[in-house]
Amino acid sequence: MRTDLCIGGFVKLSGCDWPGELVATVFCQGCPWRCRYCHNTHLLDADRPGAVTWRSVMEFLRTRVGLLDGVVFSGGEPTLQRGLAAAMRETRALGFRVGLHTAGPYPDRLSELLPLLDWVGFDVKAPFDDYPRLTGVPGSGARARESLLRLLASGVAYEVRTTVSPDLFDPETLCDLASVLADLRVTRYALQACRAKGGTVADPASGATVSASLLPEPLRARFPNLTIRT
Repeated sequence: MRTDLCIGGFVKLSGCDWPGELVATVFCQGCPWRCRYCHNTHLLDADRPGAVTWRSVMEFLRTRVGLLDGVVFSGGEPTLQRGLAAAMRETRALGFRVGLHTAGPYPDRLSELLPLLDWVGFDVKAPFDDYPRLTGVPGSGARARESLLRLLASGVAYEVRTTVSPDLFDPETLCDLASVLADLRVTRYALQACRAKGGTVADPASGATVSASLLPEPLRARFPNLTIRT
């Protein structure tokens, strides 16, 4: 059976898409949301033809068995694609560990994928009741929260991360979100600076930089693993 996967880009070696691992990253085409700070806008259209074939990805991976730690499926939103589970199985069959980047728009699909995963990078974009302002999609926050709960219950290794945009977050909002995540028993949390169009970090004068000081010490202490990415 042929695996159908629409791929908008492929990075053959990455040290940042799965912390601590050397991986290849498959960027899947399509996303149901339209987040205002998205820096992968070329991947949003699910109907846009893929730039790379899954067959060519597999041919490359066969030459990297024993050299790469794993493969990350990113996007866009990879769980949009029905062929993702089959692609993950083929990847695991070669001996690679499998990671996923997701924002959780499809809780049921994520549940189906969790047994195939070794790690998940989960994007929490805003307080869950404020998601529509960012994504443009009603009900998106409820779906993201449900996906996060299923991930946390699964025992799969993860990192929850929030992109801090000065246009969307004031310090109080960020603290409220972090408190909600701590209440949900999130232990691995990363704050990362919003990148401007073109992939460059926004000017520090805009307030887009992040630091641990954004969260008061009692709140920071609730996350045993807190990462700051400037």
